[in-house]
Amino acid sequence: MSEFDYSVMARNIVDVDEKGLLKEVKKALDLGLSPGGIITKGLGAGLKIVGDKYESGEFWLTNIVASAEIVQKALRELIEPEIVKRKEVRKSLGKVIIGTVEGDVHDIGKNIVIAMLIAEGFEVFDIGKDAPTKDFIDKIKEVDADVVGASAMLTTTALKQKDLADALKKEGLIGKVHYIVGGVAASKEWAEEIGASYALNGIEAPKIIKKILGLAS
Repeated sequence: MSEFDYSVMARNIVDVDEKGLLKEVKKALDLGLSPGGIITKGLGAGLKIVGDKYESGEFWLTNIVASAEIVQKALRELIEPEIVKRKEVRKSLGKVIIGTVEGDVHDIGKNIVIAMLIAEGFEVFDIGKDAPTKDFIDKIKEVDADVVGASAMLTTTALKQKDLADALKKEGLIGKVHYIVGGVAASKEWAEEIGASYALNGIEAPKIIKKILGLAS
């Protein structure tokens, strides 16, 4: 069998061709290819192209959102069920918990970060939007997370990021899990004030997390 052409999958992501992407992913899975390989060589490659185009000014945030949405659909509907079915253990760069803080229902930015992290090779646990501090803490303990990320889009909910920082200290988790914040309401100065790292957007988040975990090349 000739080598599978993952570039078609990557092009589907750049062009936001949902039907084409799902078709290519299904074709790869039907051929018996590894879900982990599909994520890395196909989905990850496509998202990297989108990210590079965004950083160069060729693409807008709307392009990232659209591409991330179809990637998440492919993951949710095709790849994740197949991983469970095959009982495939995918090598992970680390476990990341991410959610939008309590009182905040905005999750576009969070979803972009999740897609980018999965494509990079992280195991991501999404606790959703409007997530109480306790949910973050409980999930950290449950999965023994390496990183926890909290997004806040409203200035009124940014204080919940501080609440999580305080809870991490109270639970003795500082040093065991790295804390990163993002969203419109966050800033580098705010992150420093509460003892967290800061990511400006979904493209930067994986880079910051890799640096935090000593994985940056």
